[in-house]
Amino acid sequence: MILVVGGAGYIGSHTIKEILSKGYEVVVLDNLSTGHKESLDSRVQFVEGNLGNEELLDHVFTTYSIEAVMHFAANSLVGESVQDPAKYYTNNVAATLTLLQKMKEYNVSNFIFSSTAATYGIPETTPITETTPVAPINPYGRSKLMVEHMLEDFHAAYGMNYVALRYFNAAGAYETGEIGEDHTPESHLIPIVLQHLLGQRGTISVFGTDYHTADGTCIRDYIHVTDLAKAHVLSLESLLNGKNTNAIYNLGTGKGYSVREIIETCEDVTGMKATIIEADRRAGDPDELVASADKIYRELGWTPEYSLERIIESAWNWHRSHPAGFKVTQ
Repeated sequence: MILVVGGAGYIGSHTIKEILSKGYEVVVLDNLSTGHKESLDSRVQFVEGNLGNEELLDHVFTTYSIEAVMHFAANSLVGESVQDPAKYYTNNVAATLTLLQKMKEYNVSNFIFSSTAATYGIPETTPITETTPVAPINPYGRSKLMVEHMLEDFHAAYGMNYVALRYFNAAGAYETGEIGEDHTPESHLIPIVLQHLLGQRGTISVFGTDYHTADGTCIRDYIHVTDLAKAHVLSLESLLNGKNTNAIYNLGTGKGYSVREIIETCEDVTGMKATIIEADRRAGDPDELVASADKIYRELGWTPEYSLERIIESAWNWHRSHPAGFKVTQ
């Protein structure tokens, strides 16, 4: 059985679909602070509670025969991490240490970690490879890098096997439209644009038009959440079959799109026109963040399947059919 911590969240719930499709059983631990119970597949076992609760972890590890842990549970808002770093070091670092200690206690030695491109900070070159220097510029990125260091040390000292996956910009929704992205507050560009086109936001702010890019707006690498999910399954199987014992992989497409290109593609997919306001840059936004995912392709055979158009089409399908997210509208 696979323990998925944070499995009621956006990426966790999509990954569970892929894990189940491979025949694994799943138990989810989630406190539902940002996740949605409605996003969970009916086939999973669900335990509600906090990751840092030792008694609850004892219950999970004694009740279920866990062979691997996937860890998605984290606070992930960069701005909030600057305003309240204690929250990020408590939830993202200290609680993860508690989880790792319990895994060690119960002899569970396979761990897949949701890391982030924020570990790289503002890189000097692009595309970004796994050997690009890590230099996070905010507590969120630092908290994720701290866990990567903990995993490295637990592997060396206790034989804990792990794969850390550094995500770039996750986007899109499950192809059936039954689950998708529902954050409060929403901070991701594609859902913000689509919510605007649905009439839920008055305008879209473009933060910075003087970047060193072709159209002056910053460039990011967008990857479909199902492509991310499939990379988790490949990583899981690489641990279970002994192919991997410790690895870090970037997850991106290797192609970047500017903010203006994203807005224009959303307009093309929906047939609607956005109202844009140009605003000042946000502190700490690099010109361009694009991944090289050559390593995971070379080692695990992973390659992203979804184009930007398909990413946005799937997201539009979700937002149109669920305008209030997982909330039931009357």
